[in-house]
Amino acid sequence: MQFLKQSEDALKDKRRMRWACRRGMLELDVLFAPFVEEAYDELNDQQQAVFRRLLTCDDPDLFAWFMGHKPCPDPELSAMVELMLKRVKV
Repeated sequence: MQFLKQSEDALKDKRRMRWACRRGMLELDVLFAPFVEEAYDELNDQQQAVFRRLLTCDDPDLFAWFMGHKPCPDPELSAMVELMLKRVKV
């Protein structure tokens, strides 16, 4: 029964991540949506927490970080940006 509860919680979390990945910019949508579908489940708990924190950032900042216009000042978020860029080929 515990396994079913964990599976249900994982599905709810995944649905929340899909919704949170819907950004206002197509350039970000094409990065975030495939990453959640293809790689989010493989992240450990700490990496998932960093990814959720990344989703709280403003779109202009995310765009600048992902496009290489400016460096991300947070080392954890910067590492997640790099991981996402490596995993999602656009």
